[in-house]
Amino acid sequence: MSSQSLICISIFLIVAVLGAAPALPANIKTYAFVNDDGTLTMRGKVIRLYGIHIPQTSRTCKTQFRPPQCGSRALHALEFKLSSGWPDCELRETNEDRSITALCHVKGTDLSAYLLERGWAVALPDAPIEYQALEKIARSRGTGVWGFAIGE
Repeated sequence: MSSQSLICISIFLIVAVLGAAPALPANIKTYAFVNDDGTLTMRGKVIRLYGIHIPQTSRTCKTQFRPPQCGSRALHALEFKLSSGWPDCELRETNEDRSITALCHVKGTDLSAYLLERGWAVALPDAPIEYQALEKIARSRGTGVWGFAIGE
């Protein structure tokens, strides 16, 4: 191979490597922290649950813990589900704010569907039809954010 061919190949490889967007790993399975906005922190990355939005609701406190743990009922439900195992998240996309949208499961349970079924999340407009249906069922049952306010 001539030196000119090697130079061309080297330039091509450099351009390809520098121009390529960083690839997402296929999935992350590890311990997760629940953030105040309903996102998860896993391996230092902020993970947004695929297909849903968790609306702000009133804050409640678990007083049986010392110090008390306070957060919305949606966050408590998410923390409860995560207490049964580590989430396994299939990464879907990187967002402008450098967070990652992912489809996450704990022991086979889809976390987005879990929150939708209980009325603690709303399906995004581009969410799968199954998520849209779960939101409508929760709304018709008056559960979660679709229910009436309970005195604190």
